Amino acid sequence: MNAFDRLSPTVQGILLIVTSIFLLSVMDALAKGLAQRLDVFQVVWARYTSQTLVAVLILLPRLKTVVRTRHIGMQLIRSAFLFGATVCFFFGIVRVGLAQASAIMEINPMLITIGAFVLLGEPFGIRRALGVSVGLLGALIIIRPGSEVFSLAALFPVVAAFLNAGYSLTTRFLGREESIWTSFLYSTAIGTLVASLIVPWFWTRPEPFDWLLMMLIGVFGGAGHLCLIRAFSVAEAGAIAPISYGGIVFATFWGFMFFDEYPDIWVYAGAVVIIGAGIYVWYREYTLAKQAAQAANGRS
Repeated sequence: MNAFDRLSPTVQGILLIVTSIFLLSVMDALAKGLAQRLDVFQVVWARYTSQTLVAVLILLPRLKTVVRTRHIGMQLIRSAFLFGATVCFFFGIVRVGLAQASAIMEINPMLITIGAFVLLGEPFGIRRALGVSVGLLGALIIIRPGSEVFSLAALFPVVAAFLNAGYSLTTRFLGREESIWTSFLYSTAIGTLVASLIVPWFWTRPEPFDWLLMMLIGVFGGAGHLCLIRAFSVAEAGAIAPISYGGIVFATFWGFMFFDEYPDIWVYAGAVVIIGAGIYVWYREYTLAKQAAQAANGRS
């Protein structure tokens, strides 16, 4: 048993999700850098294609088993949500910056809460409604519609957040029926197929260094998603989910280190509002889930 295995499941989960957030933030920074020289759709293609190669290599010994699905329609819908979210987010980080786009994307947990109420029939009381409303207000603080600094480009991460919420909800549904590895493989493979059909219309000949970065996008993205999957498999989601907001810190750091991006005070204010609302929503759901589990144990 190595030193990592001797840690408690919660500590393992925390380390894994921090690693995941870091790796995915590096992927986003690489994508932004590439998109300054290549078309965004070409960067999306690189992200999916290289990640598919990584996924196939990892899953090769059990590929015949993993590729089987009983819900091909739902896998297609789920993959479409993720592909759309990726495209919109990459456009967002190019046009409005890493920190601003990442902060707006953090309304995702609130959108999932709304979607779970509408589509899955989960409870949506006044306290959850309040948390969701405050979180969306934080996004409006960052975007500032009607002001002189508002641009339509700021809507890209908003659309990405909605699409990502759809991806998360379909993932939640499929999680009851299929292996996470099956869903992981389908989302990246279908994204590669769609991107490969689109990219010829936007292709620019990459330089040798660009090819290296295109490969690294998939490596960092694939490794980040694998760490994320592993984190939620070893630790309770309620114990580690709030740490995901640390992605804003990494995004802000890469932004000013490599792209001379300095978010204004309103971006920071909106991010604080969104994070506060998100943690409140998480705490409410975690508490309710814990109470329901205790009640179930009491009945048994």
